[in-house]
Amino acid sequence: MMNGTNRSNIKKGLLVSIVLKQDQRSGVLTEGIVKDILTNSHNHPHGIKVRLEDGSVGRVKVISD
Repeated sequence: MMNGTNRSNIKKGLLVSIVLKQDQRSGVLTEGIVKDILTNSHNHPHGIKVRLEDGSVGRVKVISD
């Protein structure tokens, strides 16, 4: 299980768990397939921001194998 802070670990089509902006305080995770990678830098301490195929946007916390 990889963490979502390195952009190189994240590819379109991967199953990931993200935390949505409104869920940051509670830490509730949302699972889905990566459609777009929105963070341009190589890494981000809070997780790489992605858009899932269902349209939700958040930061990657868990990358499923």
